[in-house]
Amino acid sequence: MTPSTPTILALDFDGVICDGLIEYFEVAWRTYCQIWLPEQETPENNLASKFYQLRPVIETGWEMPVLVKALVEEIPEETILQEWTKIAQELLLKDNLKATDIGHQLDKIRDEWIATDLDGWLSLHRFYPGIVEKIKATVDSTTKLYVITTKEGRFAQQLLKQGGVDLPREIILGKEVKRPKHEILRELIQTTNTLPERVWFVEDRLKTLQLVQQQPGLEGVKLFLADWGYNTPTEKVTAQNDPGIQLLSLPQFPKDFSQWL
Repeated sequence: MTPSTPTILALDFDGVICDGLIEYFEVAWRTYCQIWLPEQETPENNLASKFYQLRPVIETGWEMPVLVKALVEEIPEETILQEWTKIAQELLLKDNLKATDIGHQLDKIRDEWIATDLDGWLSLHRFYPGIVEKIKATVDSTTKLYVITTKEGRFAQQLLKQGGVDLPREIILGKEVKRPKHEILRELIQTTNTLPERVWFVEDRLKTLQLVQQQPGLEGVKLFLADWGYNTPTEKVTAQNDPGIQLLSLPQFPKDFSQWL
């Protein structure tokens, strides 16, 4: 039986707490233009909508401008959905590019954007309904809150602060920790001396949850797929059919968490 209150509540950021699709495409397009130097620096009208539909394939930031490149090259959307990891690596090899370099370039563009137009950058993000209030309730409860994200932690902290949640930097574990989420969960369990069954992890990427399931010592962690985030209908069905993963909808989220906390 699931405990009524978790000791640790770990939340993904993008796709669980915050929806930044508009900003993701904008920063991805700017990075794409710097790397591939297209003749036309204005994206085609339907490019952003295609990017939004395919956002679920992306795990980390460097992949975003590569996805733009894939769309510009007119790689079929279904092929991208089925073979994204292979396609991304092929595009890197084709132009002798490194994922880390692309990631640094994207972060630099984002940093410059924040420094020169913070209000404009913030305006392209929104928090999912009820999420900010639930984070505040968690902070005021006995449950320990952590944000685990592949985004740079400083970006997530800036957005949360704008939303009225000033979280300590040390509980926002971002790309800078350079470890996969399952390793971060394991470290949290060890450092806080918490039973895996008392750790609840809410994530919108099914593959991330499935990877946690495969890790020795993490079998008891309660896993939730946020169906309001960046996942596909097929992934939602897969989660529904997996007894180790609970599919969570946004209307349920505040209601259920008010019961938990």
